[in-house]
Amino acid sequence: MDRWSHYRFRTAWHLDAAPDTVYRVLERPDLYPEWWPQVREVRQTGDTSGDLRFRSILPYELRVTARSTRQDPQRRILEVAMTGDLEGWVRWTVLDGIPAAGPEQPNGGTRLLFEQEVVVRKRLMRLLAIPCRPLFRANHALMMRGGRTGLLARLASPVPPAHLV
Repeated sequence: MDRWSHYRFRTAWHLDAAPDTVYRVLERPDLYPEWWPQVREVRQTGDTSGDLRFRSILPYELRVTARSTRQDPQRRILEVAMTGDLEGWVRWTVLDGIPAAGPEQPNGGTRLLFEQEVVVRKRLMRLLAIPCRPLFRANHALMMRGGRTGLLARLASPVPPAHLV
């Protein structure tokens, strides 16, 4: 495996919302473009598959075909296999929030874990893998920041989207 085109990401967010509510938002990837600005398009192609288009701040777009491999509402885990410009998997794990350990730490809510392991297949990114790796990682971090901001806004909206009621 080309180690320069291989990426592992792990991001944890604390959200002031009930875990089941967070899970219900995340289990609808067709609605991600409504709240996650960098997810430009999601087109469902089957019961558990679809084509997605992403773009963050760098001037390139990623296209993948995603297929759900695990949807476990009891454990609140969503996992997807991807092919296309990225090949690998993504997993959301929605956990109960943790008790406060001090005044600066939030209490309750949800701890959301995002994990991803992919190999980049997009030709330009493979050619630029070594010199641009720090930029690609920063681009991913900006995308995740946009996702967190959008998810917080979605969860805080006074009138929940129809699929959440």
